[in-house]
Amino acid sequence: MFRFTIHNRAPVIMNYNLNQLSTGQEKQSTYKALKSLLKLISGEHKNLWLALIAILVNSGLLLLGPLLVGHTVDTYIRTKQFHGVLIFGGILLVMYMIAMVTGYTQTRLMGGVGQRMLYTLRNAIFNKLQELPVSFFNQNKAGDLISRVNNDTDKLNQFFSQSLMQFIGSIVTMIGAGIFLLSINLELGAATLAPAVVIVLFTVALSPWVKRKNAKNLKSVGGMSAEIQESLNNFKVIIAFNRRDYFRKRFNEANTKNYKTAIGAGLANNIFVPVYGLLSSIAQLITLLFGIYLISKGNFTLGLLVSYISYTTNFYNPLRQLAALWTSFQVAMASWDRISQILSLESNLKQISLNETATSSALMEFKNVHFSYDDSKEILHNINLRFEKGKTYALIGPTGGGKTTTASLISRLYDPTKGTVLLNGKDIRSFSAAERTQKIGFILQEPFLFTGTVKENILYGNSQYATVTDAELEKIIEEANLNALLAIFDEGLNTQITSGSDSISLGQKQLIAFMRAVLRNPELLILDEATANIDTITEQLLGTILNKLSKETTLVIIAHRLNTIENADEIYFVNEGEVQKAGTLNDALNMLLKGKRVS
Repeated sequence: MFRFTIHNRAPVIMNYNLNQLSTGQEKQSTYKALKSLLKLISGEHKNLWLALIAILVNSGLLLLGPLLVGHTVDTYIRTKQFHGVLIFGGILLVMYMIAMVTGYTQTRLMGGVGQRMLYTLRNAIFNKLQELPVSFFNQNKAGDLISRVNNDTDKLNQFFSQSLMQFIGSIVTMIGAGIFLLSINLELGAATLAPAVVIVLFTVALSPWVKRKNAKNLKSVGGMSAEIQESLNNFKVIIAFNRRDYFRKRFNEANTKNYKTAIGAGLANNIFVPVYGLLSSIAQLITLLFGIYLISKGNFTLGLLVSYISYTTNFYNPLRQLAALWTSFQVAMASWDRISQILSLESNLKQISLNETATSSALMEFKNVHFSYDDSKEILHNINLRFEKGKTYALIGPTGGGKTTTASLISRLYDPTKGTVLLNGKDIRSFSAAERTQKIGFILQEPFLFTGTVKENILYGNSQYATVTDAELEKIIEEANLNALLAIFDEGLNTQITSGSDSISLGQKQLIAFMRAVLRNPELLILDEATANIDTITEQLLGTILNKLSKETTLVIIAHRLNTIENADEIYFVNEGEVQKAGTLNDALNMLLKGKRVS
């Protein structure tokens, strides 16, 4: 059974910018990187051992071949005993057939390992992304995250499925060939292996540079993906303002950067091959010249020289392969660095354990709350609010005053920098995500819907009605006084919705979000400009539905249009990060006008 485990844990941090983290992140050594990569396949012991046995058998048979060829030359060819040539030729044929089968076996085994690793790793990354807070997605581009999930994991898959066992097989073949070279003739073996020392030093010196080049290229691929996603998501605006040229320019810059980094990575990745080839040819030349010299002295035989040249080839050919495999390893390490940055992150919105009893009778209360998105500027300053059960509260104020930020703290999309937010008298951090979302409903100004039907969207995250039929759900909707909203959709619950498309209007999307929130029957319902894209008649209908909600439901309405808050029990004016009671509707209007002039 394949298992994925990550043991490294990062401290809870507020900075989730992956680009900044990668800049300050300490580079791993090759050994540590390889060790962390092997953890990805820690659950594949059986397949790994079978693949290792296959590659050892394969390498052993290939190493035995030159020795038999040399023996055949000295014993049978030179004495013209051709029956012996046929016998050993048959033996070599069987050996190489077995080597072919073992090579195929290890390739198939490691291909399966790579694909299972890819499947589980992508799940692990996606699940980790689901755990991270909103601030993470505010600081990182979606296109770059998609590139890490798709492109970077595929680089790892290529390494595990295609390169790892070849890497091990090449090393085994090299070690075996080196042992044969030194055991046949120590002096000739030492001379033959001398260029290998230069290769090792060259590889050690250039590997960090190759890894950096590949890391830059992977980063540029993520940046290009982000540009593509942004332009496609906002294509309607691009057409409306006729700014294709602007996004063409931006994409061209990203594409040019990717081109330059790809050229740099390509040059770095291919630098080993010609150097390894040159030194391999030098080693074969040394073998040939020194071997002929030993034969002339009577210290060597022609068969041994044939074997020796074969072993030299068996030693340096894997080195040529290692040039490409080492590049694949460097790419895999660069990809792993980018992936492990995500996997090592922890959400700063942890649930805490509290044994204390409720300290407030209010449904929601802010106590000396301060908040900032980063260390540079504080958005809210020493906020104290108290929302009682069953009442309606309105938050008004100029744009940028802090209304939506306050609502985000109410729903715990963020935690305050200082102070405490209480829900039912207890620290909101002590509630699990499931408990909190059941108690608090949030209708966003720009609601997001998933590809599917109206039914699937209004029941999203609502396990209470997960198994109901269409008829049962229609009855529930009627009891919640939402049937008039459902009637707006031509095919009712089965109306098809495509995420990001114009199949339904923005106003209709808000109605679906409204039904989704109301059906959860939350104790506290936040409406962030929830009627901004709805006509007046439908807005009045929503008002009627809200008036029929449970007497225990608390409403928090964020609005710019004052007619939407005329029935509010209390109105708060939010401006420049401070909150104060507005009094009557006329007082709120005066404060709003004054606040706009000041701002």
